[in-house]
Amino acid sequence: MPLAETFQEIVDSLPSDWTDLEFDLRIDEARYIDAATLLVTCNAQPYSMHDWHFRLLVAHRFGHAASAPTTHGTLKLLDDAGIHGELKLREVREGRVETIQDWGRPESFRQEFRRLRAQ
Repeated sequence: MPLAETFQEIVDSLPSDWTDLEFDLRIDEARYIDAATLLVTCNAQPYSMHDWHFRLLVAHRFGHAASAPTTHGTLKLLDDAGIHGELKLREVREGRVETIQDWGRPESFRQEFRRLRAQ
């Protein structure tokens, strides 16, 4: 199965409150340099001395990671380039809440923030 389809199946199977995902990616070693060049767009982190080649961090609505659409697009680029691999979900974090400094902001801002983040 192509990498982008595998990724989308995993994301679609998750509950709506997931916040962070961690994937391991193994690719065809003959195409490692080509894959590394494409994976830059989702900030893939290379492993050293490991049987998996890259670690992908994915954020749902906020956080310090690549967004799900960006990661899907990057994996689609790998598929389109004919770079085969294996994607494995390592960790799912859910239920975390984004916090911001709202001191001095009007109540309308706080209500809108809560409304947007309740989705």
